Amino acid sequence: MASDVLTAQLGTTQAGRVNAHQLLVGIAIAFIALFVVSPLGMILAEAVSLGIHAYVASLTDPDVRAALWLTLGIAVLTVPLNTAFGLVALWCLARFRGRSTIIALIELPLSVSPVVAGLLLVLLFSRSGLLGGFLEAHGIRIIFAVPGMILATLFVTFPHVARALIPLAEVQGSEEEQAAITLGASGGTPFFA
Repeated sequence: MASDVLTAQLGTTQAGRVNAHQLLVGIAIAFIALFVVSPLGMILAEAVSLGIHAYVASLTDPDVRAALWLTLGIAVLTVPLNTAFGLVALWCLARFRGRSTIIALIELPLSVSPVVAGLLLVLLFSRSGLLGGFLEAHGIRIIFAVPGMILATLFVTFPHVARALIPLAEVQGSEEEQAAITLGASGGTPFFA
């Protein structure tokens, strides 16, 4: 009799856990549907509200094509720059002490709002900014120009590149580099080999 009561209580506890789990999954799905799927659906519906032919016709507009080429050009420039900066950051992590400080600096753009990053660019490169007057006197325009867009894109995307490279380097290790140095390699030879 006591074992039947115990089995019934365990079954109830197990059923309560399953119900709580299902409730949490349901809440998560509702949250994603409300805050992710529905805005994307509204954007898609608005984009095709005039029909596909209007979308295709907009591609012939010179302003639309210029915006698409600008986006493509910025992407083509930032990918190699981010790769180079990621490799330098990786090298700094391998060579210098203060790994946690370097990682904190790499991940800083993830914790800073894009609005704050934009304000920083304005404060640095506008006419009355810290560097803006000097750059403008020499005919260099950064803010509200393509170089500013490239800097903003680099700032936002760099942590993602570094986060992809750091685990790769940790898995690979430094044994081969140490062996090359032991055998007489100097400078960047182990890096470029």
